[in-house]
Amino acid sequence: MTDNDTARPLRVAIGEDDVLLREGVARILTGAGLDVVALSGDADDLLQRTLAYRPDVVIADVQMPPRRQDDGLRAAMELRRRSPGIGVLILSQFCEPAYVMDLVGDRPEGVGYLLKERVGDVTAFVDAVTRVAAGGSALDPEVVGRMLGRRTKEGPLRLLTPRELEVLGAMAEGLSNSGVAESLLISHASVEKHVTAIFRKLRITPTDSEHRRVQAVLTYLRAGDHRR
Repeated sequence: MTDNDTARPLRVAIGEDDVLLREGVARILTGAGLDVVALSGDADDLLQRTLAYRPDVVIADVQMPPRRQDDGLRAAMELRRRSPGIGVLILSQFCEPAYVMDLVGDRPEGVGYLLKERVGDVTAFVDAVTRVAAGGSALDPEVVGRMLGRRTKEGPLRLLTPRELEVLGAMAEGLSNSGVAESLLISHASVEKHVTAIFRKLRITPTDSEHRRVQAVLTYLRAGDHRR
């Protein structure tokens, strides 16, 4: 990456058929210094524009024309298949963990899923967009909470203590160790201890730190997916 690449603003494509919400999101991101390079109200058009403009991240609704079903989600999944370097953040009015698993697949890097109501928290929303663009994850706390409730006694998460599950859930939301400590009102040292225990219990071998977090999140998500 060159110095010019580092200095340039993040480039974003937005897919949302509600004109007011689409323009509102664009205004929020532009105001935060991001570069909105494409706007679309149709899933097929969004996919084409994203592949043409190659933004850092695309934000898409689940339900979009042409079918007004899960067209936006399908476009996002196709984009992840064809251009894995582009981050994808889904905005949805539905708290549906199955959508998250469809989007994540086997690669939770650079993916996010937020309820539309979170857009109102501008700072948190922009942070989520930035995190996904950088290859991190950003999952809605409500979705994470629902997945936590679905864990089974047979799954790998059965080895974790209640506090370790809370820490892993916060990691799934995309929080850093400092963010986890602030969210759970515990010390940074305690978070590090819990994270180390999570890696050990889930048998995630030592490697790049961020990669280990991603693998832990993937294990967490799979444990909450009861469609199989």
